[in-house]
Amino acid sequence: MNGKATTIKTRLERGRGALGPALELVHTGRAPTRAVLTAELGVTRATAGAVAAELEALGLIRVDSRPGAAAGSQGRPSHRLAVNDAGPVVLAAQVHADGFRAALVALGGRTVATAPGCVTVSEDPAQVLGEVVDAGAALLRASGRRCVGAGLAVPSAVAEPEGTALNPLHLAWPAGAPVRDIFAERVRAAGIQGPAFTGNDVNLAALAEHRHGAGRGAQHLLCVATGHRGVGGALVLDGRLHTGSSGLALEVGHLTVNPEGRPCHCGSRGCLDVEADPLAFLIAAGRDPGPEVSLLQQCLRLLRTEYDDPAVRNAAEELIDRLGLGLAGLVNILNPDRIILGGLHRDLLEADPERLRAVVADRSLWGRSGGVPILACTLDHNSLVGAAELAWQPVLDDPLAALG
Repeated sequence: MNGKATTIKTRLERGRGALGPALELVHTGRAPTRAVLTAELGVTRATAGAVAAELEALGLIRVDSRPGAAAGSQGRPSHRLAVNDAGPVVLAAQVHADGFRAALVALGGRTVATAPGCVTVSEDPAQVLGEVVDAGAALLRASGRRCVGAGLAVPSAVAEPEGTALNPLHLAWPAGAPVRDIFAERVRAAGIQGPAFTGNDVNLAALAEHRHGAGRGAQHLLCVATGHRGVGGALVLDGRLHTGSSGLALEVGHLTVNPEGRPCHCGSRGCLDVEADPLAFLIAAGRDPGPEVSLLQQCLRLLRTEYDDPAVRNAAEELIDRLGLGLAGLVNILNPDRIILGGLHRDLLEADPERLRAVVADRSLWGRSGGVPILACTLDHNSLVGAAELAWQPVLDDPLAALG
């Protein structure tokens, strides 16, 4: 082997340990050029070039062959980096109280294709997960894309290491349903390549928002959201989900915010789960929940088209106050540097941001905690994107090993 070839081989071997971190930087948009990649990885320009070339050879990213400089910049132009739009995908799936959805998601969190979701969920998790995987398999056949894994979001705490849905309260599934094993079995039976993962929907929403949305750049990110039923929470610390010793951390829906309030499914009373979710809003506004669309859609329609109605406004203020009490307690315990709100909570924040922030500030122990930024989630279907992040993680950790 000649000297030049030896040098190239040495650079590549040195850079292979940086393949995963480099791919994550491009995946999350933090390395738009090779110069930024070089700086973020702390390697030489030659090593960064070898790393980028290897990721391009794997079909994961694109390296612009004609480098350019941004307007007003100085120094040598740098090659632009982007995820490969024609590269592999993962199957992402979400099940919630009002149906399910399946999608193909590429690197960068971009949804490539989505299957129409069903509107009813069987009490048999095996039947539901079989249907959602079949929908995803049909998308894959139509797309012709390579699949490297699958991820599933469920509205329940998922106990680890068993992968069981501990309390799928709003699905009528049996407690302890082995959702991860069922999902993985259905994925294999459908001939879908790659490992299969399962996680709590709000955990996965927080992960997606941290990598691609309103939580980007936060070190201690708290996410609280209500979708179709109930309230969930999640914490991302230094880029990783904090799920506790057995996957059950941040069950914020069962914080008591109204001791004399509504009975909760957990056996307690006045939990955030039943005091600040879509059903609670509709009841407070004096509306009968209708079957024509999901509870969440009914709430959003009221907030966006009938907010001048005193009953609707009073209901919104009631839920904002309850939510603020819960957030203040979490701020006092967790001291996050950012809070993001999803689902109905996002729209309540947008309806009266000052009221919510004032409640949190008044109930926080320290002035600094009262000043924690409270932002709206920005991604559509963020739990679905988060399910994709689960499936992408082995590739982000070690692209060569994951892609063979």
